[in-house]
Amino acid sequence: MLSLARRTPRTPPAKEAAAPPVRRPAARWAGLAALAVLLLLAAAASLAVGAEHVPIGKVAPAVFTPDGSRDALIVHDLRLPRTLLGLGVGVALGLAGAVMQALTRNPLAEPGLLGVNGGAALAVVIVIGAFRADDVLVYVWAAFLGAAGAAVLVHTIGARGRGGTSPARLVLAGAAVNAVFSALTAGLMLLSPRAFNGFRFWQVGTLAGRDAAVFVRVLPFIAAGTVLALLLARPLNALGLGDEAGRALGAHPGRTRALGALAVVLLCGAATAAVGPITFLGLAVPYAVRALVGPDQRWVLPYSLLLAPVVLLAADVAGRAVAAPGELQTGIVTAFLGAPLFMLIVRRGRTREL
Repeated sequence: MLSLARRTPRTPPAKEAAAPPVRRPAARWAGLAALAVLLLLAAAASLAVGAEHVPIGKVAPAVFTPDGSRDALIVHDLRLPRTLLGLGVGVALGLAGAVMQALTRNPLAEPGLLGVNGGAALAVVIVIGAFRADDVLVYVWAAFLGAAGAAVLVHTIGARGRGGTSPARLVLAGAAVNAVFSALTAGLMLLSPRAFNGFRFWQVGTLAGRDAAVFVRVLPFIAAGTVLALLLARPLNALGLGDEAGRALGAHPGRTRALGALAVVLLCGAATAAVGPITFLGLAVPYAVRALVGPDQRWVLPYSLLLAPVVLLAADVAGRAVAAPGELQTGIVTAFLGAPLFMLIVRRGRTREL
């Protein structure tokens, strides 16, 4: 007999959580090409826009075949070193932020966590107050040595005790060292008005007033840090799975953290020494890049390398255009752009785990 019992309708299987779309390598390569084009446009705008506008058609001849005209002098002698420095500093801060976030497995980390900015600031105040230095090149070397010393101190403190270094220890040690250095910097500025007057122009963060010699001084450090950071892409991917899984994949967590910290010091130390502290760039750019390409450091690092100088040069051009014939310092513009983004990220709570 046929059963007259009502059959319970089959419920469709619950839909699985939507996985993030797999981005094909071709799309990623296309994204890199698009960023390279944006970088060229940003560099051209940086050479053309300012208190004295230069027609875009005269920019390339002024760069490659300067004829001594007024436009050629403005572009070749004044804006070209500034643009090159913006490119180098942008690359440095973008890569330093990406490496720092991968090392700490914290998507809201930024290079200042290693005490780089605090050490650089303290060194600049010391050379101004104690040695009465007023040369930008002296600031560069002092700031770089201060940044390197601070990073070594943070790593030494974080490595003490059981278990060696860990992301949490590095963050806590960096916060403590930054607090101490900031207090010392404030105290020295109160004791020396000369140090305060010299330091406040460096602290705001700007590409203005730097000549080609500054770019030449920091270029070797930025180049070395860039190569080292790109070579760490695969070890950082393995480290993101945890120390045990990383060892199983052939990575060396201690060595990777040490080399990553060295790359951050070279990159962020040179950038901070050259132009002063530029806030939020090293935080916002890698965060945005991971939203585009995912957590794979083999793509995060190249994308950050290209996107960060685009943002920095755009901020510099915006500062010149908004306040013409004067200008807003680049550090102020990046703070205006980065602070609302940071607050939006925190309010939404949509931080990606690394």
